[in-house]
Amino acid sequence: MCGIVGFAPVNENAPEVLKKMMERIAHRGPDGEGQYIDENVALGHRRLSIIDLAGGNQPMKTNHLVVVFNGEIYNYLELRKELEEKGHHFKTNSDTEVLLHGFEEYRYDIVNYLRGMFAFALYDTSTHELFCARDHFGIKPFYYYYDKEHLLFGSEIKSFLDHPDFKKELNTDVLDIYLKMNFVSGENTFFKNVKQLLPGHYFIYKDQKIEMKRYYSIQFADQYKSHQEMVEAIDQIMKDSVKHHLLADVEVGSFLSSGIDSSYLVSLARPQHTYTVGYNDERYNEIGYAKDLTQQLGIENKSKIISKEEYLNVLPKIMYHLDEPTADPAAVALYFVSELASHDVKVVLSGEGADEFFGGYNTYRGDIDSGFYGKIPFGIRHLISKICKHLPTVKGIPFLIRNGERVEDYYVGVNPVFSENDCKHLLRDTSHFHSHQEIVGDIFQNQGHATNIQKRQAFDLQTWFIKDILQKGDKMTMAHSIESRVPFTDKEVFHVASMLKDNQKVTPENTKVLLREAARKVIPNEAYKKKKLGFPVPLREWMREEDLYQKVYAGLQTPIIKKLFDDQKLISMLEDHKNQKHDYYKKIWTVYCFSLWHQVFFAEEYENQA
Repeated sequence: MCGIVGFAPVNENAPEVLKKMMERIAHRGPDGEGQYIDENVALGHRRLSIIDLAGGNQPMKTNHLVVVFNGEIYNYLELRKELEEKGHHFKTNSDTEVLLHGFEEYRYDIVNYLRGMFAFALYDTSTHELFCARDHFGIKPFYYYYDKEHLLFGSEIKSFLDHPDFKKELNTDVLDIYLKMNFVSGENTFFKNVKQLLPGHYFIYKDQKIEMKRYYSIQFADQYKSHQEMVEAIDQIMKDSVKHHLLADVEVGSFLSSGIDSSYLVSLARPQHTYTVGYNDERYNEIGYAKDLTQQLGIENKSKIISKEEYLNVLPKIMYHLDEPTADPAAVALYFVSELASHDVKVVLSGEGADEFFGGYNTYRGDIDSGFYGKIPFGIRHLISKICKHLPTVKGIPFLIRNGERVEDYYVGVNPVFSENDCKHLLRDTSHFHSHQEIVGDIFQNQGHATNIQKRQAFDLQTWFIKDILQKGDKMTMAHSIESRVPFTDKEVFHVASMLKDNQKVTPENTKVLLREAARKVIPNEAYKKKKLGFPVPLREWMREEDLYQKVYAGLQTPIIKKLFDDQKLISMLEDHKNQKHDYYKKIWTVYCFSLWHQVFFAEEYENQA
């Protein structure tokens, strides 16, 4: 796990500029640093030593190729053997060198041979081409700034702040997407001209031009097998994935909540150290469940209670590390559990991907939950839906709207916040609104004859999973210089999961149906059947208490909020929440987090931090 930066073109100040960019993300790699600069490109690397501690330094060179790489290639030993059989000679024992020899052998097709998490930039000194790629699902981040004259790239947007040709400008065009989804889907970000390289994509940069190509897409198979066959397939692939994800020359620990995902991983991996966080409110505390599991497995669990004061005080730092605003309360929990783990280990296992791959969200039960109403002819339900769109958003209306539309016409993920109607009444400028089709793009069109559940999964895997789940997982662990590994988020695991029937994922009684059956074989307690909590936080209650109420109130009165929003409507919503007239905490928190993030990156009083 590391941090990478780079830019083109270069001038006499390149070494100094590159050094500053690298220092900005030193938390991603405190164990070492390296540079490569020629007349065309500058490449920088900060290293967190995990594999081949002595020989894996970067930038790494072989013949006419140079690479900076962030991530882990879990099948590097298999690939190395294949490449050696083809005549390649290796100088190190690192997975990084496999990228260089693999590119020599397979050129751009090397990405299809890789199993792992990766973001890398590989420079060919003979052709002056820069080949940049990101892993299949987007576990590792890759941002780039391109204005036709300059290309900057890095693991984190904040590294661009130290480049003299970077123009830091707020991109308000994406604000309505953030309000609807709690993140900005697609390649755009809240910084103008800064994009993320999408998962399963690579680009070639040469002569100041970018050529983009997609090498992997989310597709569901139709090789349906019996329940027992699929449980066995899940069992085998998860054992294989965990085995590969444990490859390291340092100790590997694990995060542990009370649910099936992390409990399954811990039961398979049996790490010596596990880590859990919770809150004083027992409704939001998973520590007891985690202790029970680790006692039965005979391994250690360290835990921490997060106080409200700690939670609120760390928020500006959270926004800084995330690069973009997020209102996901679990980001803070991840920050503290990462801090806890960093005292003992450099690598942790984490359960991201199980819900998206195996059907863990209640929204995937939409067709089941519609019950009798879902049996009414679609034409009638669609007419009712159109009428309801013009009515106030009260209890029952969203159900009637949702069940009168096709999934592709309304679905914006597992955690929608503001409706389009809400945004129109709240934002002062509605000229940059994105239509639903502009937000979802071609995601649904590329799914062919997929079921509604598969369509939802495909959408979430290409939006929410990238910009919320994986992004906060990477940024919060790297804030404390540790590497998070996600054995569920593996292309071989997805190959198996993609074959599941709908009723092998969700039923009226439960979610992740067959994953629970497979986990049941190895989990010694009843965590395999526990309902999902997902780093729960008592924000709803805290926001009704005076201290947080005052903080949020002040955050809703900043110049940027007054400029972009009807701030009086926001204050009215906050007061209604405090007085328990309406449950507005999620909507208010979404705007408040945007306000905090903007202060960190754009307000003068925070300039030294950002």
